[in-house]
Amino acid sequence: MRQRQFNLSQTEIPTQWYNVCADLKNPMPPLSPATGKPCKPEELAEVFPEAVIEQEMSTERWIDIPDEVRSKLAMWRPAPLCRATFLEQALGTPAKIYYKYEGASPVGSHKVNTAVAQAYYNHKEGTKRIATETGAGQWGSAISMACAAYGIDCTVYMVRCSYKQKPYRRSLVHLYGAEIYPSPSDRTEFGRKILEKDPACEGSLGMAIGEAMEDTLAHKDVKYALGSVLNHVVLHQTVIGLEAKKQLELAGDYPDVVIACVGGGSNFGGIAMPFMADKFAGKNIRFTAVEPAVCPTITEGEYKYDFGDTAKLTPMMKMYSLGSDFVPPPDYAGGLRYHGMSPIISELVNENMIDAVALKSIDVFAAAEMFARTEGIVPAPESAHAICEAINEAKRAKEEGKEETILFCLSGHGFIDLGAYDSYFAMTGRGEKA
Repeated sequence: MRQRQFNLSQTEIPTQWYNVCADLKNPMPPLSPATGKPCKPEELAEVFPEAVIEQEMSTERWIDIPDEVRSKLAMWRPAPLCRATFLEQALGTPAKIYYKYEGASPVGSHKVNTAVAQAYYNHKEGTKRIATETGAGQWGSAISMACAAYGIDCTVYMVRCSYKQKPYRRSLVHLYGAEIYPSPSDRTEFGRKILEKDPACEGSLGMAIGEAMEDTLAHKDVKYALGSVLNHVVLHQTVIGLEAKKQLELAGDYPDVVIACVGGGSNFGGIAMPFMADKFAGKNIRFTAVEPAVCPTITEGEYKYDFGDTAKLTPMMKMYSLGSDFVPPPDYAGGLRYHGMSPIISELVNENMIDAVALKSIDVFAAAEMFARTEGIVPAPESAHAICEAINEAKRAKEEGKEETILFCLSGHGFIDLGAYDSYFAMTGRGEKA
């Protein structure tokens, strides 16, 4: 019999977030761009609300989730954990494959898990407008939805190539009442300088972050929000892994390996960190972070202090980085095109607690096609990186005759990314490019 979903009642949405910073051997504080010394809370006050700053710097292992945030999460959480038995059958593998499906959220991705929390804390402290960036639009639509829920104005700077490639994510942002601009834009001094040098610049997430930061620092009633990378974002996303652990208990199973795509590290951190706590306690479990070959931040980047944005306005973070000036090609890896990696993920890679692989787009889309034809879900191109590596892992298990349990995060659906699939079909001689 096919075992499909393992759900929890709404009363079992986590009541606390797990903060892995309590268990890191060498937590590396962000450095002030002005002094080069560890940031003090007051230095971040222009950018973030007080509660978010406290979470960013916290070393408490468990942090309570406010009831109001939990009530918003209950709109779509707990998210289903599914057994991919049709994919297993197609692969002929002895491995069991589970995926945590985050595409059931209102905006179709995991990003809203932290968007709701960040909007809540900003609302509590009287923020009038939030400025932010977005790579492929998942974060932009998520924070726009959350701001609408709390009556906060929102300005989104979207990487220009994605602004053109993904018009319906722009539509979502507008639908939720936010304003959105292609980055680099003519709305900031930094954006104008880039366009003067290169009017056809396709942009990068580092550039978009720089514009959002400039916007924030220029207005006293505006705060900044980031959808990945930072400690508090990984913290908010741990609802994914905390739910998955309980759901796997219902299934009578436990993963040998946890897999997720990585751009800045939020969905990977969200599913992996609650299981990382078990690894700290001596459990034998592996973790694989999957990035695009066009932006190989972990596999080819340098572990160093670097700025999170091209304008060099953010604090410097200890992370794997390709350099804050790195501009990735306009590949359909979408939201995974970022020069830096979460300091949490970076430190765990440095401690050999996490493995990383970089995959080519053609292989990723082939895996996405196989998943859609077997499991019925159209994955976002970003999420398809995790699918591809899960398939690779299942094939290795078959070759070795090894029974193992694979868990991966399906961080979003791809219904607004069908243009990317059209390009893939054209590349493989089966259709016209969108």
